[in-house]
Amino acid sequence: MNTNHLDEGALEEPLAGLERQFIAAYLAEAGFDYHALVTQHDEAARRVLAKAALYASERLSEIEARAHFVGELHEGS
Repeated sequence: MNTNHLDEGALEEPLAGLERQFIAAYLAEAGFDYHALVTQHDEAARRVLAKAALYASERLSEIEARAHFVGELHEGS
């Protein structure tokens, strides 16, 4: 009997999928392809990817702040 659950796939952060979607949306809006940028090793590609990651981080922070606010509203009622 196999009790090693590592074979079932790697665990990931709860919002990792949403973060990837935000990055993809940012890049698509800016006219870039994620896979093309990742394969490039120049400073311009890194800057675009950093901006996309920052955008995703900001959006996730906004979502978490709203969720926290809604939680506080429900606790007070």
